[in-house]
Amino acid sequence: MSSFRSKLVRTALGALAGLLAAFTALAVAELAAGLVRPAAGPVTVVGGAVIDRTPAAVKDFAIRTFGENDKTVLQLGILAILALVAVGLGILALSHRRAGAAGVLLFGIVGAAAALSRPDSTGTGDALPSIAGAVAGALALYVLASRAVSVPVPDGADGQAGAGAWNRRGFLTAAGATAVAAASAGALGRYFTGRRGQGAVASRENLVLPEPASPAPAVPAGARLKVPGITPFTTPNSDFYRVDTALTVPKVDAGTWRLRIHGEGVARPRTYTLDQLLARPLVERDITLTCVSNEVGGPYVGNARWLGVPLAGLLEEAGVRPPSKGGRADQLVARSVDGMTLGSPVEDLMDGRDALLAVGMNGEPLPFDHGFPVRMLVPGLYGYVSACKWIEDIELTTFDAYDPYWVKRKWARRAPIKTQARIDTPKPFARPAAGTVTVAGVAWAQRRGITRVQIRVDDGPWQDADLAAQDTVDTWRQWSYRWNATPGGHNLTVRATDGTGQVQTEQRTRTIPDGASGRHSVFVTVP
Repeated sequence: MSSFRSKLVRTALGALAGLLAAFTALAVAELAAGLVRPAAGPVTVVGGAVIDRTPAAVKDFAIRTFGENDKTVLQLGILAILALVAVGLGILALSHRRAGAAGVLLFGIVGAAAALSRPDSTGTGDALPSIAGAVAGALALYVLASRAVSVPVPDGADGQAGAGAWNRRGFLTAAGATAVAAASAGALGRYFTGRRGQGAVASRENLVLPEPASPAPAVPAGARLKVPGITPFTTPNSDFYRVDTALTVPKVDAGTWRLRIHGEGVARPRTYTLDQLLARPLVERDITLTCVSNEVGGPYVGNARWLGVPLAGLLEEAGVRPPSKGGRADQLVARSVDGMTLGSPVEDLMDGRDALLAVGMNGEPLPFDHGFPVRMLVPGLYGYVSACKWIEDIELTTFDAYDPYWVKRKWARRAPIKTQARIDTPKPFARPAAGTVTVAGVAWAQRRGITRVQIRVDDGPWQDADLAAQDTVDTWRQWSYRWNATPGGHNLTVRATDGTGQVQTEQRTRTIPDGASGRHSVFVTVP
């Protein structure tokens, strides 16, 4: 075997040692996180730190490109980078074992620092998973690198054939034992993590929602169009969009959950349990939510039947007055259990709209993905300024005194939802047959309602679509148009008019800083 092949074998052994060391570090960290706090795991805290420091334009690109899989892509990216670094450290450790081990420890320090910097950090204990994992990984790399350099190679390789107390079998045995131990630690960590979440899962399963004191009005019979391919009027919980920064979905035990209301202009600070909220008169409403990251024609909009406590009543009982009535606070900052902050205009929350602290969604307790046990939602405002999930704290303040999470990242402070319409069917690049083709979709302008939807084929005149019955001004509205399709390529464009008479603008803007605008178009080919 040539010297080159000998080096290649040693390099491969070093790379394997580095990967096993990284696997060990992550597995031990997962075990420690399961014992301490699952959200303190190194991949989660580093991923969160990356999200916090990512420019808004890059986040917008990630959501646009990867959709609700953006967090999975981020985590896979972090693991890929760790694997590459681990390979490098493993190769380095062949000749400098202490330096390689020190490199692993350095990554542990980075993870610990990220854990302590998180807004939901509970203290120094959050650093333990990263530190424990790094120490275990460093020891594993040191031992495996020692075995790797002692593996004999055939004569003529590098003069070390047969040298050292450990042979090839010794390295493979050590590598196998490391892999088994790491896998066991990881499995045990997942077990403890699951055990920690069992209380939250049980509290949701055992929660019986009260009947609403104010039920939602019946949806008009003509509000649901029977058109193949159109978005359902009510979005099932499993299909409702999810856009947030939580790499690990918080699982909050409803029995221990508390909500605090305090701050500027709060004469009577309050703390509520879930049982106390459920004992209040609840209202049920159909409300369409929209994410500010929704591109023109995008999927991040959904309509559900929500059950909750009117937020205005809670604020009034705490002595809060809107600015128009002399109140000192013009911003409500909602905080989530994971440290997210969202800021809403107090005036909007107390102007009579159905701003809710929601406890139910489509007839069941909120799913964990959508904020169990309690979330906030405000009709007419994009989610990033109103729809705080896993809420635990409400602070009254001013826009001048505090910038919430997204405002610090150059998004607008105030974000009323823009008038939009979307073509659901036919899909882009579809090939419908010539003749009558039903073009259909949804339009929304929460708090204003939709009064008209029009379709244009190519550069032709605008034609009125048929509107489904309107439920409320806070829900989207379905529409359809019977198009006499002729052979060739055609561009179909839709626009809506809201209840104020404002026609949806054709000016195309990005989602940043206050939501996308423009008109949705699809290109189809009629054979």
